[in-house]
Amino acid sequence: MVLEKINSSQDLKGLNLGELNSLAVEVRARLVEVVSRTGGHLASSLGAVDLIIALHYCLDTPKDKIIFDVGHQAYAHKILTGRNSKFSTLRQYAGLSGFPSKDESIYDPFTTGHSSNAVSLGLGLACARDLLSKKEQFKVVCVIGDGSLSGGLCFEGLNNAGHLKKDILVILNTNELSIAPNVGAISNYLNKIISLPVYNRFHDNLVKFLTNRVPRGSRLIKLMAKFEEGLKGLFVPGMLFEELGFRYFGPIDGHDLGTLTQTLKNIINIRGPRLLHVVTKKGKGYSFAEKDPVRFHGISCFDMNTGEVIPKKSSPKLKSYTEIFRDKIVELAHKDKRILAVTAAMPEGTGLDKFRDSFPERFFDVGIAEAHAVCFAAGLAKQGFKPVVAVYSTFLQRAYDQIIQEVSLQELPVIFAIDRAGIVGEDGVTHQGIFDIAYLKSIPNLVVMAPKDGRELEAMFEFALGLDKPVAIRYPRANTTLNSNLPEPLKLGKAELIKEGKDFTIIALGSMVSVARDAVGLLSSEGLSGNLVNARFVAPLDIELMKMVCVKAKLIFTVEEGIKDAGFGSSVVQELNMQVVRIGLPSGFIPHGPRELLLEKYGLTALGIAANIRQALKNNG
Repeated sequence: MVLEKINSSQDLKGLNLGELNSLAVEVRARLVEVVSRTGGHLASSLGAVDLIIALHYCLDTPKDKIIFDVGHQAYAHKILTGRNSKFSTLRQYAGLSGFPSKDESIYDPFTTGHSSNAVSLGLGLACARDLLSKKEQFKVVCVIGDGSLSGGLCFEGLNNAGHLKKDILVILNTNELSIAPNVGAISNYLNKIISLPVYNRFHDNLVKFLTNRVPRGSRLIKLMAKFEEGLKGLFVPGMLFEELGFRYFGPIDGHDLGTLTQTLKNIINIRGPRLLHVVTKKGKGYSFAEKDPVRFHGISCFDMNTGEVIPKKSSPKLKSYTEIFRDKIVELAHKDKRILAVTAAMPEGTGLDKFRDSFPERFFDVGIAEAHAVCFAAGLAKQGFKPVVAVYSTFLQRAYDQIIQEVSLQELPVIFAIDRAGIVGEDGVTHQGIFDIAYLKSIPNLVVMAPKDGRELEAMFEFALGLDKPVAIRYPRANTTLNSNLPEPLKLGKAELIKEGKDFTIIALGSMVSVARDAVGLLSSEGLSGNLVNARFVAPLDIELMKMVCVKAKLIFTVEEGIKDAGFGSSVVQELNMQVVRIGLPSGFIPHGPRELLLEKYGLTALGIAANIRQALKNNG
C-alpha cells in the first residue's frame, strides 16, 4: 500500500510513476469508502485525484501555495497533506471540513467554499510575495473549474493577473465532453514543444536578442508572436487566455500522471502568468459516479456496492421545503405563463429540475453567477414576467448589490426563493445560511417572509406572485408538514396569533414556530402560559399585533434561525421599544456538523428555548 507511507506531501517526492498511479487508485478507494459513510462532494473529488497528486509531487508545499476554487474537489489534497488518519471524520462535528480550511492545516492558505475567487486570492498572494522581495519566495497555483469561469469574479482576476504579469499558474480543470476530442496526439505534441524549458529559453533569448541587437527587432518579435499564436490557434482552444495575458498550455489528459507531472515541471518556472488546461472525468474510478456525476456531486450516505443512497428515516407525512417549493412552482406555472425560473447552476439543489423538465423554454440556468442571475431576473420582470430566482441563502450574499440596485430600487416583482436558510449542517462555515435576515430586512421595497410549515410556504408563493413587489421567502434545509389549509388568507405584514397566555410572549419566525410551540407546551406543564406569535413577515413587521400581545405578558422573546445581532429580533426591539430577549444564533461562523446537533448546541430546540424562558422568568422575579 503506497498510501500508508504518505504522511505529508514531501513523501511523494521519492515515488516513481508506477507508484504514483497506484497511489491514485488507493486515494480514490479511500474517497469512496469514507464518503459512502459521511456523504459529501464525491464526483468532483474523484476527478481531481491525479491532478492533486501531480501538484504536490511537483511543488514544494506548503511553502508553495495551492488555492482550490470552491474547494469541494480537494478531498485528495487533505489525504495527501497529513489528514488521512482523520479523513473518516469528514464533515462530522469537530472533524475535518468538507472544504479547505485555514484553521485545519497549513496546506490550506484560505477557507474556501464559494466559486470564482481563487485567481483573485492567488494574485493577491503573488503581489504580496513580490513586494516582500527575496524575503519569501514561493509559487502560487490556482485550481479552477469550468464552472468557476461562469462567475465574473474569475474573469476580473484573470484580467488583472494578465495585466500585472505576475508569476502565477492557473490550472483550468474542465470535464465537458465537447473539449475532450482536443486531447489528441497533435495537441499533446504541440504542448510538449511549447512547454519544454529548452523551447522557452530559446524563446526568451531570441526576444532579448531581437530587442537589443537587431534593427527593427520589435517588428520581428511581433511577427514571431503572430506566428506562434497562429500555430496555437490551429490546434489549441486557448486564445482567449492568451488575449488576457496568459501563456496557455493544453488541453492535456488530467488522468495521465506522466504527462501531468512532466508538463508541470516544464512550465512551473516559466515567468509570468500561465494557464494549464487539463481535462478530467467527474467520478473517475467509481463507475456509479462516472455514469451519474450530477447525483454524486453532493451525495448523502450510500451503498458502495450499488451506488444507491441509504434513505434517512423520516415520517411519510413529511416533505422537505425544497420538494414543496419544487411542486408548487410547477403547479403555479401551469396556471400563469408569466412565471419564469432562474438558477445559478443549482437546478437539482434548489428543486427547479422539475420546472426545467416541464417548461424548458421558461427555465434559465445562468451558471455560477448569482449577481448576473439577479440582474437578469430584473430585466425579465421589467417586461412583465414573474421571475423566481431560486438560490441558497449563502450564495445570495454574492448578489447583494444587485438586490438593492437592480431589483428593489426599480421596484420590480422578482421573487427570491431562498433555500438552505439557517443551519445547513455538514457543509459548514462557508455554507450556513445565517445572515440573510440581517442583510435583507433593511432593504427598501423588499418584502421578506418565512413560512412556519409547508402549507404556509405554498401560500406565501401564491401571495408573492400577486403582490407586484420584490419578495424574498426564506426556508430551511429541513422536512416539514403539509397541514390543513390556512385559517385565513395571508395579508401583507400581518402575523398570526397561535396561542394566548399571560406569563410570556414568544414571537417566532419561520422554522422556529413549531419549535417554539413545543417549548410553550413544555412550559405549560409547569403552570406557565404564554402568547405564541408566528411572525410570518420580517419586513414589514406586524407591530400592531406584537404590541397588543406584549403588553399582556411579563417578558417578550423572539426566536429565529439566523444571527440575533441585526436580525429579526433586533427589528422587533427597535419597533416595540421594549425589553426583548432575543434567541438566535451568535454573530459568528457556525462550524460543520449535523443540523440537529447544531440547533441543540445553540439552544434552538424546544428544550433550549424553554430553559431560556424559564431562567429569564426566574431572574425577573
